[in-house]
Amino acid sequence: MSHPQPHSCDAGPAVAPPPVTAGRPPELLRLPGGLRLCRRRPGHAPALNRALVANLDHLRPWMPWATEAPSMARTVELTRASTAAWEAGTDFMYLVGLAGEPGHVIGAAGLHGRIGPGAMEIGYWVCERHVGRGIATAAAGALTEAALALPGITRVEIHCDEANAASAAVPRKLGYRLDRVADTAVQTPGQTGRQLVWVMER
Repeated sequence: MSHPQPHSCDAGPAVAPPPVTAGRPPELLRLPGGLRLCRRRPGHAPALNRALVANLDHLRPWMPWATEAPSMARTVELTRASTAAWEAGTDFMYLVGLAGEPGHVIGAAGLHGRIGPGAMEIGYWVCERHVGRGIATAAAGALTEAALALPGITRVEIHCDEANAASAAVPRKLGYRLDRVADTAVQTPGQTGRQLVWVMER
């Protein structure tokens, strides 16, 4: 799990950040095995909330936002914020689901414009019962391709804690290079404070 931040729009500056790109990625990305990434919208809030509540213990070791189960109202608020971020061109949030089950969420992923100009960071998480099927790798691969096709984006990064071996396996499989190990504040029970920064360039 790599800082996927379903709550990426949880807080921020009073003034909206500038758009990272003038373009927009596809709202639907098809993955192998009948899976798909679809743009997250307010109507997805019930399914997303169920997935978050059911997987809280699974996510808590790595995700700072997974300290307590979000209320439905909070999840609705956050999905609305992600819609606004998409339209503003700052973040592009997706849900992972099965093509034949639109009301079932098995993970989330996103492109985040929080690492400076010309670059986007990919985050992702997968429900515990679906771990080990290559879903995170497929999602991150599709988002890498989508990000590097956007105007002005020349670099994509994936950040994860040094102890999170499952998350680190994703960029490694996709051909990212390990650019550096950065010291960061420990925010969750599983973190070591050493963050791996993986980079893919156009």
